[in-house]
Amino acid sequence: MGYILVVDDEKDIRQLLGQILSDEGYKVCLARNSESAMNEINENAPDLIILDIWLKDSHMDGIEILKTVRSNDHDIPVVVISGHGNIEIAVAAVKQGAYDFLEKPFNSDQLLVVIRRALEASRLRREITNLRKNELVASNMVGDSTSFKTLKAQLDKVTRSNGRVMLSGPAGSGKEIAARYIHINSHRAKAPFVSVSCASIEPNKMEEVLFGTELDGIIKPGLLEKSNGGILFFDEVADMPLRTQSKILRVLVEQTFSRVGGNDLVRVDLRVISSTSKNLVAKISAGEFREELFHRLNVVPIKVPSLESRREDIPILTKHFTEQLRQTEGLPYRLFSESALTKMQTMPWPGNIRQLRNAVEQVLILGPENMPVEALELPEPRQADKVNTVNNVFEENLINLSLRDAREVFEREYLMTQINRFGGNISKTAIFVGMERSALHRKMKTLSIVSENKSSKIVD
Repeated sequence: MGYILVVDDEKDIRQLLGQILSDEGYKVCLARNSESAMNEINENAPDLIILDIWLKDSHMDGIEILKTVRSNDHDIPVVVISGHGNIEIAVAAVKQGAYDFLEKPFNSDQLLVVIRRALEASRLRREITNLRKNELVASNMVGDSTSFKTLKAQLDKVTRSNGRVMLSGPAGSGKEIAARYIHINSHRAKAPFVSVSCASIEPNKMEEVLFGTELDGIIKPGLLEKSNGGILFFDEVADMPLRTQSKILRVLVEQTFSRVGGNDLVRVDLRVISSTSKNLVAKISAGEFREELFHRLNVVPIKVPSLESRREDIPILTKHFTEQLRQTEGLPYRLFSESALTKMQTMPWPGNIRQLRNAVEQVLILGPENMPVEALELPEPRQADKVNTVNNVFEENLINLSLRDAREVFEREYLMTQINRFGGNISKTAIFVGMERSALHRKMKTLSIVSENKSSKIVD
């Protein structure tokens, strides 16, 4: 059943509605003014709101609350009620996005019918939204590099199981995309995917957010309940407070928990996927992460590669993001010139795929329409990110070298750049630089070249 927020300044009406809804199996929260209503909406968004128009001793009336809810992109169905109903108020409420308008006194059966219809319409909208999101996630899994193919093969294997997965990789590498890919290809695809940003939730609020609360008979379900049957994704799990870690460990062992302030056990069936960009083993040694929880979460460890280790995917990803931004944001579709793509394949990308997408979006917004994107349009790397670029090596090393030594430095840096650009693939590198593969191997041996890309090996 759904979670319903009742907002009415009349205590008798609030309690009556609360009793009717509780008897029907709904979880209910009661609010008497706009302040308590908005706090509840922002902290624990309900599935539906029953909202009185006229609220005494309140900063906002019902219409203003409705406007605020809609302006904040809360996709919550709202049933407006009023004891002073007229056609103008009803029309105004519906125009602001109310699902329906009921005049007091209303028949309880009529109210329940409206609530059921509103919740069903909301459920269908969520399903459509999730389908679109799933399509978007699936489309983001693009690439042709060895490291990408290895990742996708691992993800395809774990979709068939129910084991817990630990995704590790640098920030912006696409760990949540990988988690959602597992979800949409698993038997839990039609159940919720709930993401918990451990780094952004205040430590003193973490347990309420996860476990929910139970106070004076009012139940507020947490994210554990909301993910029942589906997947719970702990994003940056290393930032979870130690106190919460011990309680999550108990949930993983027993599949039950109690809400904050409650005694009843709540049973859940869910799969847990976690991600981290930090060294959890070091966190354990420092006493900042529980070793037993690590072993419970790290059943299937999967490394998500950095963009540095899949540079040959940059043209594919660039084309994909260009098309995606055209469809979702209405930005113009522009081709990227060869010089632009070459520069992108040799630039540092400390922010990984997220930074690449942002760069594509920036040039599509700022650049001229119907013209290819040129290298000069690309955002320049920060000075701190230029440490390992070829130009930097030239500036620091070549000025004091003889011509012969400078040529050797150039050849070495040039070939290393191209090898890393093509993900360690010698065949592709040889074709691009115009050498036979065997000749390139000899040159690499002479120059003592190995790929700087530690996440991929040199392959033929």
